[in-house]
Amino acid sequence: MATAAQWLEGARPRTLPMAFAPVIIGSAAAFGLGEFKPVNAVLAAIVSVLLQVGVNYANDYSDGIRGTDDERVGPLRLTGSGAAEPRQVKRAAFTAFGVAMLAGLALIVLSQAWILLLVGVGCIAAAWGYTGGRNPYGYLGLGDVFVFVFFGLVATLGTTYTQADQLSAPAWIGAVCTGLIATALLMANNVRDIPTDSMVGKRTLAVRLGDTAARISYVMMLAAAVLLPLLLSYDYPWVLLVLLLIPACLMPSWLMLKGKKRKSLIPVLKQTGLINLAFSILFGAGIVITTALA
Repeated sequence: MATAAQWLEGARPRTLPMAFAPVIIGSAAAFGLGEFKPVNAVLAAIVSVLLQVGVNYANDYSDGIRGTDDERVGPLRLTGSGAAEPRQVKRAAFTAFGVAMLAGLALIVLSQAWILLLVGVGCIAAAWGYTGGRNPYGYLGLGDVFVFVFFGLVATLGTTYTQADQLSAPAWIGAVCTGLIATALLMANNVRDIPTDSMVGKRTLAVRLGDTAARISYVMMLAAAVLLPLLLSYDYPWVLLVLLLIPACLMPSWLMLKGKKRKSLIPVLKQTGLINLAFSILFGAGIVITTALA
């Protein structure tokens, strides 16, 4: 039976900054529109984090029963390692999804954004379909699209909309940027797993691009995320704070380009997650400071 520490590791805490970042950005964008609502922001954070945990457990379960995780380099997988029964991991995934749905329903009731009911259903279906079901799209190289859309666009814009009932340029730019960093994190994970994924027929985007191109795409996504906010600098000059992240991006980028051993890529996951969190704080601060000084 898995220990509490193993369950925590199975939730992949290194990926959780990816869940907080869009909520911080979306809330800052709502503040810029004069409509920041703390309760709605907290509910959005609960939804985002639990969906991330649910996806991680669902991925653990589905990859585990398929044998994808039998030979892997990286953190513990509950199902593949035999630390937990598959049904237990599956139950944990759907418990996280269920609580996320309840928090999401409360958020929709508060905001009266009923259209988001359909979005919520789509989020759960996409979360399970990533590696679950007969034809998981994560095995077809579409997992990166899911991450960009749902952990970038949907999470950020949904957070802003449920507070301000409208969207703005900072919301859209911030959504694209955090989506790119989240996708870069997934790319780093999948580059590390190229040998084992290739053997079991898991055709991730990293596998399809090949090792070199996949590594370069990681650097390009980070660069685009840090530079895109320059488009807002005329109206929101304090958003230039995100340029402070450039030094922090150098080490993971160097590891991705030069780290030949698969284990050397493991720290990149944590570093990229922290970059996403730091980006959201700096970007959000830039929007808030500019708005407050206007």
